[in-house]
Amino acid sequence: MTRLTSLARWQAPLGKQEIELQQIEFEAGGMPLLRTRIREGSRFTVFDIDPQTAKAWGQTLVDWARAQPAA
Repeated sequence: MTRLTSLARWQAPLGKQEIELQQIEFEAGGMPLLRTRIREGSRFTVFDIDPQTAKAWGQTLVDWARAQPAA
């Protein structure tokens, strides 16, 4: 049985998309993955990424956010 653990959930203020991050652990073992679920109305986008990709993506998001003028 695959184990899903919710890590964070929020709603984007402009588009009202619901975003959830989950950790996936497989019963058979292997590396855990980070699942990103984005809901827009009745449509879902779901993708799973490995830790290295998550780190690079997260750093890019933080770098971009820091470079923006304060709101």
